[in-house]
Amino acid sequence: MTTIVFPGQGSQNVGMGKDFNDNFKIANQAYQEIEDYSQINVRKIIFENAGNKLDLTQFTQICIFATSYVIFKTILNETDLQLDNINIMMGHSLGEYTSLACSNKISLKDCSIILKRRGELMNNEVIEIDTGMAALIGKDSNYVQKIIDDNNFDLEIANDNSPMQIVISGAKKELNKSKDTFLKIGIRKFVPLNVSAAFHSKFMLKAQEKLNIDINKLNFSENKISIISNFDANVYSDNVLIKKNLQFQMANKVKWTDSIKKLEEIEEKNIIEIGPGKVLSGLINRISKNFNIKSVNEIGDLSKWMKLKKYL
Repeated sequence: MTTIVFPGQGSQNVGMGKDFNDNFKIANQAYQEIEDYSQINVRKIIFENAGNKLDLTQFTQICIFATSYVIFKTILNETDLQLDNINIMMGHSLGEYTSLACSNKISLKDCSIILKRRGELMNNEVIEIDTGMAALIGKDSNYVQKIIDDNNFDLEIANDNSPMQIVISGAKKELNKSKDTFLKIGIRKFVPLNVSAAFHSKFMLKAQEKLNIDINKLNFSENKISIISNFDANVYSDNVLIKKNLQFQMANKVKWTDSIKKLEEIEEKNIIEIGPGKVLSGLINRISKNFNIKSVNEIGDLSKWMKLKKYL
């Protein structure tokens, strides 16, 4: 059996998915559906970076989702991989929503609309305080949390990405104040991220409350595919619990390291990363060497390891 993982914000690049759109009818149709549902011309943003919108959270999330979904639908149509072969789906932050749409737990329409809303909320919610995020390279989450606690920094771990990469969130003034301390006691690199706010932290609580109104309205369908939650890194097949965890996701830490360890614990071996970039494949390799990992983000990746049924 196979686990599918989907990337989150930061994996975007201009032109992502264009080769699928130009060569596969099903890809073109999927992009069109998402554009119709979201009322956003995602292909103009992705392929042309019109108005430099691709890196704006308001548009980034729907664009990454659209590209991941398009590639996944193409794989199902053009190869021998089918939903019956997939045991688990999971994604990093917005990628968790992608997993819900690709597993058919929620509809493409609902996912397109709610990710448009999520991007808007995360982009616009924090205006009274200048907040941000920074990636810390070189130590694990326990080490980073101890530095935060020992120095009384008003910061939170936003993404536990791997034992060597942790992302923190907070007010930019607090991030700047903490930089020298982190670098003096073991952190190799302190990299401020180009994001609009402090995602996956207390600064997203109001946005999360607003989004939960929409999450509560989502209709979930039953199927055999399980989801690993960003919120607590556990495996779920119960849609009630999947929805409940989703309501905490935006304002809490993404437990990616623990999620991959959970896959290892339940003896999953094969992982396919689907969507722009190969960030997750790199993170997974740093967490564990016990997986067979493949990545699909361009047409050439398909021909390397899958038998195509047809190429349009």
